Amino acid sequence: MPLTADRAKPAVPFGGTYRLIDFVLSNLVNSDLTKICVLTQYKSHSLDRHVSVAWRMSTVLGSYVTSVPAQQRTGKWWYQGSADAIYQSLNLVRDEDPDYVVVFGADNIYRMDVEQMLMSHIDSGLDATVAGIRVPRATASAFGIIAAGANGKIDEFLEKPDDPPGLPDSPDESFASMGNYVFTRKAFVDALVADANAEDSRHDLGGDIIPALVKQGVAQVYDFADNHVAGSTEKDQNYWRDVGTITAYHAAHMDLISVDPEFNLYNTKWPIWTSQVQSSGAKFVLRGTAEESIVSSGCLISGGDVEHSVLSPNVFVDKWARIEHSVVLNNCQIGRSSKVENCILDKNVVVPDGVEIGVDKELDAARGYYIENGLTVVPKNEVVPYAP
Repeated sequence: MPLTADRAKPAVPFGGTYRLIDFVLSNLVNSDLTKICVLTQYKSHSLDRHVSVAWRMSTVLGSYVTSVPAQQRTGKWWYQGSADAIYQSLNLVRDEDPDYVVVFGADNIYRMDVEQMLMSHIDSGLDATVAGIRVPRATASAFGIIAAGANGKIDEFLEKPDDPPGLPDSPDESFASMGNYVFTRKAFVDALVADANAEDSRHDLGGDIIPALVKQGVAQVYDFADNHVAGSTEKDQNYWRDVGTITAYHAAHMDLISVDPEFNLYNTKWPIWTSQVQSSGAKFVLRGTAEESIVSSGCLISGGDVEHSVLSPNVFVDKWARIEHSVVLNNCQIGRSSKVENCILDKNVVVPDGVEIGVDKELDAARGYYIENGLTVVPKNEVVPYAP
């Protein structure tokens, strides 16, 4: 919040021209996995619209990306959890009759060749594979942690443990679950049915289904460090960010803009696909400048300065205005002699001439704006006032 006030999290814009969901969909499609159902529920309109517009696959080849809303197929209730969402949508699995089912979250930033994880799953002969990323053991308590032996077989799945287990080959690291799974179809369906009939279950994939399969001894971890994506740099090879907070969302944007970025959006061998705004190229006039920034199509920098920031399409920056360390979404207007610093501006925000936002956090709070770790967030369609 407030970026999710009227949109689902996977529909939140990211990186200038993308939505969060574009990253996982691009990974799947680049891995030649092209029969994809997006299970949606709350505030899904912008997500559904984006999927329908941006992700039109070749019907000749039987490929598709389709949004599937909660349909109350098993009773008069909405999805009770991620496992229940799939249980209520098992008709999709029956219709396609696959040998394996790939289940990925829709709101993280990373590149991954999913086919490599699928082949690891098939080679293992087990029923479940969980993608794990290596994190420092000292900070691992913030994650769901996978305790696995040297052979990769999962011994225990721990939810934010106080004393996370180290790895056999690296005692100072732990495996954090990435929320990405591959299942053998029959065992997965059996586990979903059993979970649906368990009255004490939360009906969650990570909280219930995976622990049940671990208890049966049929789950393994897939080390994300073993995944190699075409065109990746040494720096961004194993990049993965959960942008579940305003702070993380802003930090992930800052990872994009350095000369040698933490995450390289310009990898043409493993592109991130989306539907681009139909607009002219960005334009700089009257000595307008941008340094270590992403400036999207349709932007007009008319004598203003942009530094260490990401501008989505059709942002206007007037004379003597300055934007620093900020994320500015579509159609914002930054007035003459104004200043935007350490901010996230949602779509259609207007900063009038001479107004400063993000500079004085007490003033921003008095205006009613959300503040987190020195960042000010202005919701959609706001005109920033001169004073509260």
